[in-house]
Amino acid sequence: MREGPQIIILGSGSTAFAAALRAQAKGARPVMIEKSELGGTCINWGCIPSKTLIHAALFRRQAELGERLGLGTRSGAMRFPVLDSHKIAVVKELRQTKYMNVLNNVPGLTLIKGNAVFLGPDSIQVGDRIIKGDRFLIATGGYPRIPAIAGLEQVPYLTSKSALLMRTLPDSLTIIGGGVIALELGQMFLRLGVAVRVLEHGDRLLPSVEAEPAQALQEALAAEGMEIVVGATVCSVSSHEGQVRVEAQVDGVPRRFVSQKLLLAVGTAPASSGIGLERAGVELDARGFIKVDRELRTSAPGIWAAGDVTGGMQIATIGAREGIAAVDNMLEAGCRCALDYNSIPMAIFTDPEVGTVGYTEEAAKGAGFEVICHTIPAAMIPKSHVTGELRGAIKMIAEKGSGRILGVHLSLHRGADVINEAALAVRLGMTVGQLAETLHVYPSMGEGLRLCAQSFDRDLERLSCCAE
Repeated sequence: MREGPQIIILGSGSTAFAAALRAQAKGARPVMIEKSELGGTCINWGCIPSKTLIHAALFRRQAELGERLGLGTRSGAMRFPVLDSHKIAVVKELRQTKYMNVLNNVPGLTLIKGNAVFLGPDSIQVGDRIIKGDRFLIATGGYPRIPAIAGLEQVPYLTSKSALLMRTLPDSLTIIGGGVIALELGQMFLRLGVAVRVLEHGDRLLPSVEAEPAQALQEALAAEGMEIVVGATVCSVSSHEGQVRVEAQVDGVPRRFVSQKLLLAVGTAPASSGIGLERAGVELDARGFIKVDRELRTSAPGIWAAGDVTGGMQIATIGAREGIAAVDNMLEAGCRCALDYNSIPMAIFTDPEVGTVGYTEEAAKGAGFEVICHTIPAAMIPKSHVTGELRGAIKMIAEKGSGRILGVHLSLHRGADVINEAALAVRLGMTVGQLAETLHVYPSMGEGLRLCAQSFDRDLERLSCCAE
């Protein structure tokens, strides 16, 4: 029996593993090369540990809400070592069941531990071993970006990785950055009893998210007790008597912020240096991310790249699907497999949760669409009054005339679940009229999508709870 082609994969995270399993299923021989922990960032230092703690922090918040409703539930003293042990156990369990067991039980799937460096476009070196091939996938991921700030080298700062490895909680925390990681971790620490301050350079949080849902989230975080400072340009940092000082200009006015710990959350840098890409002929963009075409091909023949190292939508599920598409393009001549990024949903696990899919209003106009948009507050949804989660908003963007839904952007209680329906609507080309006529469970947060669609041609103030 003829042996299948070998596919050499740099990395062992969600992107790499999905690619390896696809390759094995198609009869190829996948070889993953990993210098660190099996499973990459998501399972070890990203999605799984952070969402475990975020979910636990939600319990504490709900206990406080329950006490206000007369349930007699008190949050009491928190035992962080117990919570930390739970987080570690979850990570170990999923690393074992979703990665180690798969590696051991799937025939033909090989892992080599070590640092892979390209010697040329058709060979890599791992330790003393040289491996030649004609199909490579770079899925090395990324790591927290460290900005150039005066004095930073003298300050014991945290990153999104080290913050999740702390064994004790600080009394106070200043976060530089107002994006996804800053807000997810910031709200988590806030709910665990840490005084949290966020410094954002721009004029609002989540600058890449539509303004209406982002503003609703910002108001919710502020109401919960997070100190949010926008228009902040960080000038320098220093340590003084066990505290961290941040010197900044806020709208041109000098200010000093003091806290026990400092967390840098200003984005992700690609893990593209030190692996010989220049010798392989793989081109990078100005930020160091690998340039790829729609089919995940790099500038070097026989080398593909996928996941965070390419600088696209840095989400584990998207990286995994990119890894699969790259393998299909390697093995199927003329496949031209590419992702439809416009119909892929993403979520930010704050509370309320942010969900987005499709075009933003500005992007839709830039693509040549004539658009019509409607936004409704979360308080328009009857279920929000049941849960007491009244903060949030849903914005829907549609093509004028046809009514085709081009994008949905929301911040909502359980928004990460609700956005999946919106993704189907975008992918299937539904119109606002069709969505408005689709019956939803009452009461439910998902009903908000129907209400937002109805708002295009109806006055929601004149509708009863269950009216058509």
